[in-house]
Amino acid sequence: MGVLRGQNVPRMVLQPDNLGMSKAELTLHEGRYLRLQSRNGWEFVARRHAVAVVIAWTPADELLLVEQYREPVGCRVIELPAGLVGDESGRENEDILDAAARELEEETGWRPGSVSEIMRCPTSAGMSDETVLFVLAENLTRVGRGGGDDSEDIVVHRVRHGIIDEWLTQHQSHGLAIDPKIFAALYWAIRSPR
Repeated sequence: MGVLRGQNVPRMVLQPDNLGMSKAELTLHEGRYLRLQSRNGWEFVARRHAVAVVIAWTPADELLLVEQYREPVGCRVIELPAGLVGDESGRENEDILDAAARELEEETGWRPGSVSEIMRCPTSAGMSDETVLFVLAENLTRVGRGGGDDSEDIVVHRVRHGIIDEWLTQHQSHGLAIDPKIFAALYWAIRSPR
């Protein structure tokens, strides 16, 4: 069994606090995508790559959702299309909006004519330093089946705006988990009608 990089080699990093003083930060474990950090009595997970979450409505007023198995929760989850930025060889410096457009097409088979930033938000501020950039994808054209790359098993769903609450409730009752970021997409749809 191999040893993950940094597993037994804690490293100290100095981080400025709000008063301009430095606080010691200790890396407890480091993996390919995440680090376990300790700072000021807090243990938290640090993400190694940026994350883009895509809100995309088809011309038929359907929200594009993806369904896939997620190991940390041990079940299939319905969520917005999303992806890591800079995690692939040759794409380490990819622009986050370009990555969002690429991920949308890979996962759903829909290509956006334009993408724009909505808001950057923490996902679980008590557990992780992860923030996601919500991206609005507009002027969609279907160019393929989607489903992700060879390592992914993604089911694409197109859900009409008028039935989405009922649709989510039905899928949850069948044992699927619902990512709450979907409700952020619905909120922004009300604030900025398509």
